[in-house]
Amino acid sequence: MSLGYAEKLSYREDVGTVGMPEKFDSPKLLQGKIEELAVMVQKSKHLVVFTGAGISTSSGIPDFRGPKGVWTLQRAGKGVPDASLPFHRAAPTLTHMALVELERAGLLKFVISQNVDSLHLRSGFPREKLAELHGNSFKEVCPCCKTEYLRDFEIETIGLKDTPRRCTDKNCGARLKDTVLDWEDALPPEEMNSAEEQCRAADLVLCLGTSLQITPACNMPLLSIKNGGKVAIVNLQATPKDKKASLVIHGLVDKVIAGVMCILSLRIPPYIRTDFIQLLLRHTVKKKCVRWTMRVTSVHGMRAPLSFLRSIEVSFPDRSDMKPVVLMEQPFSLQRETSMTSIFSMLLTLNFSDGCGCSSSSIECHVNFQKQKESFVRDRILVLQEMKCTAERQSRAGQQSILERESLPRAETSIHAFVTNIIRYDAEDPKGSWMNSGSSTSSNLAKRLVEGASGYSASTKKLKC
Repeated sequence: MSLGYAEKLSYREDVGTVGMPEKFDSPKLLQGKIEELAVMVQKSKHLVVFTGAGISTSSGIPDFRGPKGVWTLQRAGKGVPDASLPFHRAAPTLTHMALVELERAGLLKFVISQNVDSLHLRSGFPREKLAELHGNSFKEVCPCCKTEYLRDFEIETIGLKDTPRRCTDKNCGARLKDTVLDWEDALPPEEMNSAEEQCRAADLVLCLGTSLQITPACNMPLLSIKNGGKVAIVNLQATPKDKKASLVIHGLVDKVIAGVMCILSLRIPPYIRTDFIQLLLRHTVKKKCVRWTMRVTSVHGMRAPLSFLRSIEVSFPDRSDMKPVVLMEQPFSLQRETSMTSIFSMLLTLNFSDGCGCSSSSIECHVNFQKQKESFVRDRILVLQEMKCTAERQSRAGQQSILERESLPRAETSIHAFVTNIIRYDAEDPKGSWMNSGSSTSSNLAKRLVEGASGYSASTKKLKC
C-alpha cells in the first residue's frame, strides 16, 4: 500500500492485530497444496479472487500488518518503512498479471480488492470485473455524471474530498472527488453490492495476500460458504478465517500463483506500460514574425502532472540559429519567435523517470505556419494493441505513436502514446518437476486436470497479436 495513503488516514488506535509471525509451509507441503489449489481453480465454475496488500509487496510497496509493515512499525515507534521506488512507478506483480490471464482464459470471473494502489487496473484487468472496496489512490470520479478518471499520479487527498480538477465533459464540469476511503467512510455501494453478489455466486473464493481483518470487507468471502462454495487462503500470516477455509497455504503469493499457472499450462503475460502526453502548438502573427508556443501537458489538462516524465530536450536539427533547450518544470513550455515563412523540424526528446524500462523516446515535429495539417483520430484500442504486440515481440520500450491530431487556424493539438516499460514474469515451477512424467504424483495430477468435472483441458492460450 501507499505510504502517502497511510499518512493521510485519520489516526485510529485500534487497527487490529499487527506484526504476527510469518509462516512458511515446507517445500513438500507447499508443492502438494499448490497442486490442490490448481485442481480447485480448474474445477471451479465461478472463481472470485479477493486480494490484499500482500500481492503488491513484491512490487516494492510495503504492506500494513507484516513484521515490517506500515502499522507494525508505527506501533513500535519506528516510523514508516521505505518503499523501494516511488508509488506511482510501482508495476503490477506476477500475481497481478496471472489474474489477467486467468480472466482471459475464462477461469476467473471477478476480482475484489482492498488495495488502493491501482495495480489491478494498470495490469489491464477489466474494470467491469473489478470491485475496489477501499478506493483507488490514482482515480478521481465526477460526483454528477459518475465518470472515472484514472491518473498516473497519486491524487492529493483521501476521504472522498474535492480535488483541484474538474470533469472534462462539456455538459458537466463538476469538481472531481478522490475515491479513497478514510476510516469512517462507508464502502461505496456499487462496489460493495457487486462484490457481495459475486461472492454469493462463487463456488470458490481465493483470498490472496490479505489478513482478512478489516470489516466489513473481510466477511465477504464467507458468503460463498453459505451457498455451498469454498474459500482458499494464501497468506504468510494466520487469519481469523483460516478455520472456515477449505485450503490454507502459507507461502509467497507469487510463488504459489506461478505454480498454479504452470500446472494449468497458462502463460503469464508481460506487463507493458503505456503513457500519454498532449502536445500543443500555437502561434500569433505580428507583422512578418510569428511568436509560437509549444506546450506538453497531460491529456487530462495542465493540472494533471506527467509523473513518468523527468524532462524534455528540445532541439532544431536544421536550424543552427535556434538554440536547443532542456525543459525541467511542468507544464513543459517553450516560446520562440521566427519568420512567418520559416519551415523547420523540432525534435522533442522525452526523458523518462526512474522505474521506466527505457530512458527516453522522441517526437519529431515539422513546423510550417503557412500550411494547416490534417486532423484525424485513430482507433485508440487498435493502435495500443499494435504497440503492445510489437513491444512484446521485439522487447522494445520507448516506442511511441500518435493517436489523434486536431488542427485549427494557428493551433495544433496532438496526443501521443508511449510504451515506457516492459516486464516479463518467469512462471517457472518452484520445484522444477510439476509435470515430470516419471512422477506418480504429477501423473495423477495431470489425470485429475484432464478429467475435471467440466471436461476442461489445460489451455495454452496466448495473447493474439
